[in-house]
Amino acid sequence: MDWAAHIIIAVLIGLFIVNFVAQITIVNGSSMETTLHNGDRLIIEKISPRFGWLKRGDIVTINDYPGLDSDRKPIIKRIIGLEGDKVEIRDGKVYVNGEALEEDYINVDVEGTLEVNENYSELYVPEGHIYVLGDNRLPGQSKDSRTFGPVDIKNVGGKAIFRFFPLDKIGTFK
Repeated sequence: MDWAAHIIIAVLIGLFIVNFVAQITIVNGSSMETTLHNGDRLIIEKISPRFGWLKRGDIVTINDYPGLDSDRKPIIKRIIGLEGDKVEIRDGKVYVNGEALEEDYINVDVEGTLEVNENYSELYVPEGHIYVLGDNRLPGQSKDSRTFGPVDIKNVGGKAIFRFFPLDKIGTFK
């Protein structure tokens, strides 16, 4: 009976960690290339979204948005705009609060090819929301806030903090 109690406690602690602290996620698709690649394994911490500690440039998982295919959950994107920011996409560049973003992590040859939905190409990010984009900005490669608009913070699963596979790319994110 003593060993059963220890097993139950261990399972409960494990469930607590996976639901509230951290979990492992596998990248599915190419929308975050050149930063992340299909099959990369990441550790996602779940505390930052709960306490409002997310910042521009963070890589986050998103559990739900309108039209999300259930076998693609969660999706992984980079935060471009926080609540109250004015996000504008024009001439193949992304502007936040009137300033062009320096994005050394995106595909090199996307200038002028940035696809946008007119509804989401110039907007103020509503309270309790973020604006996210994939790093792979080539046409048709990333379904992100250009397609479905700002994401409610409640739908953010966590923030990517560490890649542990492939072994030659182990490390934290800038």
